[in-house]
Amino acid sequence: MLAVYGFATLATFMVAVIRKWASAFVAIIAAPVIFAVIAGFGPDLPDMVMSGLETVAPTAVLLLFAILYFGVMMDNKLFDPVSNLIVRISNGDPVKICVGTALLAMIVALDGDGTTSYMIICSAFLPIYRRLGINPLVIGTVAIISLGLISGTTPWGGAATRAISVLHLDPTAYLVQLVPSLALTSAVVLVIAFVLGLGQRRRVDPAAVAELRAEIAAAKETPSEKVGWRMYANAALTLLLMVLLVIGIAPLQVLFIGGFVIALFINHPRLDEQSELIKRHATSAVPVVMLVLAAGVFTGVLSDSGMINAMATSVLSIVPEQYGGLLPLFTALISIPLGFFMSNDAFMFGVVPVLAESASTYGIDAMTTAHASVTSQILHMAGPTSASLWVLLGLLKVELGDLQKHVIPWAVIASLAFILMQVVTGTIPLSL
Repeated sequence: MLAVYGFATLATFMVAVIRKWASAFVAIIAAPVIFAVIAGFGPDLPDMVMSGLETVAPTAVLLLFAILYFGVMMDNKLFDPVSNLIVRISNGDPVKICVGTALLAMIVALDGDGTTSYMIICSAFLPIYRRLGINPLVIGTVAIISLGLISGTTPWGGAATRAISVLHLDPTAYLVQLVPSLALTSAVVLVIAFVLGLGQRRRVDPAAVAELRAEIAAAKETPSEKVGWRMYANAALTLLLMVLLVIGIAPLQVLFIGGFVIALFINHPRLDEQSELIKRHATSAVPVVMLVLAAGVFTGVLSDSGMINAMATSVLSIVPEQYGGLLPLFTALISIPLGFFMSNDAFMFGVVPVLAESASTYGIDAMTTAHASVTSQILHMAGPTSASLWVLLGLLKVELGDLQKHVIPWAVIASLAFILMQVVTGTIPLSL
């Protein structure tokens, strides 16, 4: 019965958000609480809520200071040179712009942090999208798919790290075996970006493109403006921050708190300037932090009530014993919807060990289960428990339901392509 309540919670949340019957903040809290009360967990709700909040509190702190930090960088036009370079190369062509978005997204995703990646991508590309009239949902779709493929599956990206640790695997062996399918799927992502760009080519205002091309031609003949010392300081600080993030010299929260403080001293040394900047960017940061905390309530209730484990067990039970050799393929397929609704902690620590144990009875090693399970990450990046998604929504200024309706079909296609590439390269074997 717990599985029924769990699936009802997920369905209620999705319908309420997509149909716009309630805001994401209200729906993500109300849905699990209602069904937890129906299931008889009313007295335990306070502990469940606190458990969930403790899980996401570090993420909320990270998002708060990351938004403030990159707010300072965007105010001071740090990413304008990147944007201008892309404009010159693309010459106003939406296809080249969308493909360029995917390329940059997959590169910056290597740092393993979705929040940072979204901020860099939107800082570099969003002004171009807005100027040409390209649908901002396209940049959201391309960024989500690219980050889900790269950031979610590399051993240092978070989700895969959880699978590797809980299954006691060698990270190097895990990555080496996965690289061929990652490369092939990356090509599929570029094709998706190309197709999305073709669709936007028909929508872009020709006059806006002509005006942009005229400006590009004029800019080539005009000496570029002198770059001030603050631009170099901001670039050096951001590069240093990215290096420290990859090295893992300190928790992300500490790095961004320190980076924000230094950025304030460099760009806004006066007290009144600092206060005004914090107030201005709080309008973007506070809603995101609220939604992350609400997502903590969602996962806390579903995890501590046992609904998530019940759902995983019920889904696993539908696999006939004679098809046990196909369990890796089943794991990959079922991870797509489960990964969408569940947090990485809940899925990788709660569900994946169950799937790995079941697979071992058929002689399937844990490495195969790990590879199959990370196919969840592409669609997970568009799900309600993806903390960085709320940052993306704030940057694009779009509704969750609108973004999900646009990204989900493409994310499913990319996820299925990832599975196919793993089958082709042998990381997901098929046997009967």
